[in-house]
Amino acid sequence: MKKALVSAALLISSFISIKLMAQEHPPLKPDTAGYAPVNGLKLYYEIYGEGKPLVLIHGAYQTIPLCWGGMITELKKTRKVIALELPGHGHTVDIDRPFSYPAFSDDVAALLKYIGVNKADIMGFSIGGTTAMQLAVLHPDVVDRLVVLSAPYQYTGWLPVMRNMLQSLPPGFLDQTPYKAAHAGIYKDSTAFHKFTAKFIKFDTENFDLGDANIKNIKASVLFIMGDNDGVDIAHKAKMYQLCGGNVFSDISGHPTSQLAVLPNTGHVDVIMQTDKVLELAEHFLK
Repeated sequence: MKKALVSAALLISSFISIKLMAQEHPPLKPDTAGYAPVNGLKLYYEIYGEGKPLVLIHGAYQTIPLCWGGMITELKKTRKVIALELPGHGHTVDIDRPFSYPAFSDDVAALLKYIGVNKADIMGFSIGGTTAMQLAVLHPDVVDRLVVLSAPYQYTGWLPVMRNMLQSLPPGFLDQTPYKAAHAGIYKDSTAFHKFTAKFIKFDTENFDLGDANIKNIKASVLFIMGDNDGVDIAHKAKMYQLCGGNVFSDISGHPTSQLAVLPNTGHVDVIMQTDKVLELAEHFLK
């Protein structure tokens, strides 16, 4: 069984690689890029455009261009886009600190303070989406609206097959993918990269729960954009939305401030591949 799950994981990584390499978008040229000295880190960030701030938080093992390359070009036309790379990812060298959603959210809040942004809309994919929700729980004053792409607020929100696969990943499962190449600047050899992936696999398989009460008490309006078969249990999708004010009869009660969009025939990585649809939904919601 474990061997089959490892094979499935390797197949998925190859599948993701093909999709990533098939994407065509112009190279990103930030207006500003730098390293914020926050919480013992040198957290890498890029800023594009002008307007109301929008923070982008990528998914596991991703970088700014890998996750957001298809969206930033459009978003920066009307927004001040602030994209960052989480610890151990892209340009941000990891430190001797466990990975955790509270730590990630503290890093994002500290970055905003460092660059002088008091409040922003937040959009995150996968672990970035969970981090965005954690940010709204721990640092509500810095969050205006949230867009959560294919992410749960509990570890058990992932389907069992997803949890089992995560637990079976070998440290080298990304070796033949664009993910490894994108991290070449901070991991000079396979041993260093595998040390990072092993640490992240451990984090990605640890039980977490942001708390029903905490999600229910999020002040920000939330747009959940999920795939119909993205690895997040459909019952969990409904529960998240209900906690944020959804699942009402709006003909009588009026529309809730939060929204749920479930994209058909869509897996986990597929969500960020559907850039036009995500942009349409997110931009309408954020206005």
